[in-house]
Amino acid sequence: MIVMIVAVLGLVAVIAGIKVLSIMRMIAASKPPPPAVVSTAKANSQDWQPELRAVGTLRAVRGADLALDVAGLVTRVNVKSGDEVRQGQLLLQLRDSEDIALLHQLEAAAALADVTFARARDQLAVQVISKADYDQSAADLKAKHAAVTQQEVNVAKKQLRAPFSGRAGIVTINPGAYLNPGTTIVTLQQLDPIYVDFHLPQKDLAELRTGQKLTLGLDAFPGRTFGGTVSAISPKVDSDTRNVQVEAKVPNPDRVLTPGMFASVSVEVGSKQRHLTLPQTAVVYNPYGETVFVVLTKAEADRRQAAEAAATAAANDDPPKEKPQDQRAAKKPGKGPQLPPDALVVQQTFVTTGPTRGDQVAILKGLDEGVEVVTSGQIKLKSGAPIRIDNSVQPANSPNPTPQEH
Repeated sequence: MIVMIVAVLGLVAVIAGIKVLSIMRMIAASKPPPPAVVSTAKANSQDWQPELRAVGTLRAVRGADLALDVAGLVTRVNVKSGDEVRQGQLLLQLRDSEDIALLHQLEAAAALADVTFARARDQLAVQVISKADYDQSAADLKAKHAAVTQQEVNVAKKQLRAPFSGRAGIVTINPGAYLNPGTTIVTLQQLDPIYVDFHLPQKDLAELRTGQKLTLGLDAFPGRTFGGTVSAISPKVDSDTRNVQVEAKVPNPDRVLTPGMFASVSVEVGSKQRHLTLPQTAVVYNPYGETVFVVLTKAEADRRQAAEAAATAAANDDPPKEKPQDQRAAKKPGKGPQLPPDALVVQQTFVTTGPTRGDQVAILKGLDEGVEVVTSGQIKLKSGAPIRIDNSVQPANSPNPTPQEH
């Protein structure tokens, strides 16, 4: 009985050994996973202009919704929608026949007062009338001329004239319409130059100066920028947002910029700086820091790894022990096929990032110029992982990106 049990156990052990051996052979013969497909770019130095970015609103240098302060019937409209008008140009006329008739009557009375005063002055000179009669004539003359002036003002109120040169808006008033006081007749905007108002955080106040150059970008004009200068900085910081209002003046000779449009504003501050630049997609942000995957050959990666191990050992006063390492390597012969020395692999490297500009980020520490790094496909990567480069599609890498229409 015992012999049979021992025989069965031996048979089970033999079968298990054969199975384990076959599994090990399958593992040894299995192909390594295919290399990950990534896109890459080389770190290169570029000149960066430090700038402050904000979103602003365009505002006319002069703008007003024109109206009259008297009621009346419209008899003439001298402006069309979109016309360029000059300062003082007559835009609209209300019926003023009664006012003009009264003005003529008052002018006649003033002319009679002139004659009466001249006669009184001559009579006073020869002592024909008293000084009191002369003073009465002088006062009557002033009253008559004041009445003429007042009526001239009343007549002028029936006319709408442009207070400044600019472009008229949409005109919807027609002759025959009755207007009440304060009714908006037309908007008038002076478009060249034009202001842009925007806000910046208080921490940027030290870098702001009047006269600094800026550029505007608008989605209405993709690929086109407009230059201007900072014209004024508010002396007060908003206590709710801790932002300061800034005003800039932008030439607009073509009059394509109109009040109310929003624009992306970039204010140039300081002198140009040179930064090592990468696409923002190349940086992997982790809780323990920012990293990039550097592209190396297998031989370069092994040399770098050996150098780092030697440096670590030297720092710990513990020289590397090569023989035990070689012995351990010799004990593990069945790890599958090894990568050739010229195969491409990646090595994760810590970097220190700086400011961003569009799709780009500045690398302050951790990389040298010309180093090739992975820009997309980092999700499945780790140090030593093999890769295959396909740069047929590259991530965005523009310092001034613009919205794309699909």
